[in-house]
Amino acid sequence: MEGQERRERLMDILREAGTPVSGTELAKKLGVSRQVIVQDVALLRAVDKNILATTRGYILYRQETRKAERCFLVKHTTEEIEDELCTIVDNGGKVRDVIVMHEIYGEISAALMISTRQDVYNFVGKVKAKKTVPLKELTAGVHLHTVEADSEEILDRIEAALREKKYLHNS
Repeated sequence: MEGQERRERLMDILREAGTPVSGTELAKKLGVSRQVIVQDVALLRAVDKNILATTRGYILYRQETRKAERCFLVKHTTEEIEDELCTIVDNGGKVRDVIVMHEIYGEISAALMISTRQDVYNFVGKVKAKKTVPLKELTAGVHLHTVEADSEEILDRIEAALREKKYLHNS
């Protein structure tokens, strides 16, 4: 299978999946190495394909349906990560990413794509299992989340819940 054909098939797999697909799984399906998948994804992104790399694999991010979105500046302990994320998803939000503003490296972000409690539990479980330091630790706990929801009212509800729990920074 030639490169262009393989990349078209990769896009088809991601379109049909609807959930993240690991690089290893894509490599098996397409009969190539995981490194070839990484290169193909980079080439597809270069031509404006909305492929996100999440902790659970690659996902095609569809932007056709216009959602309301807002960035929340938050601060909390590592032990409060699960509660903070559950607060957002329980109120109807989807956590697209985490962003920190590092004084030396500038903006550092990672796609999360967390929209259910199970996503939260999987993310927190991976952080603990891999003994990973969350990005927020680079900035004394202060970080941003881009959150999307079906309406501004839902985002207002999320903001109020985060404020009530004192997770909003400087509120």
